[in-house]
Amino acid sequence: MIETYELPALNATLNSAAAILLVCGWICIKRRKQVAHIAFMILALIVSVAFLTSYVIYHLKVGSFPFQGQGWSRQVYFPLLISHIILAMVNVPLVLMTVIPAIRKRFDKHQRIARWALPVWLYVSVTGVIIYLMCYVWFV
Repeated sequence: MIETYELPALNATLNSAAAILLVCGWICIKRRKQVAHIAFMILALIVSVAFLTSYVIYHLKVGSFPFQGQGWSRQVYFPLLISHIILAMVNVPLVLMTVIPAIRKRFDKHQRIARWALPVWLYVSVTGVIIYLMCYVWFV
């Protein structure tokens, strides 16, 4: 059983995995490997749902975690955190708006929305890892 204090590291690992899967899925679709693209994107979705579940459990049990860094790190951390939070809230409906047309085989609509969804999803995943490192590794 995973302890509550281990969840931030799990969350960062899941975010890292999501970012890697998203890039792999993007590379596959650029190379017209549709089956591989679908597989990578489904895995990215599963990993992201696991992250969101773990994230909610952690914050329900622990609450917020105050940033410990001082000086320049605070000037980097808070704008990064704010952009991450705003785009994370946008990301969930954006991903759903991308996945649903793909399931319905409306690939024209899927592609139009995916052009926006992929960079947002990737940004949220990568900044999630950076925020974890800043909170739990670099400035503790």
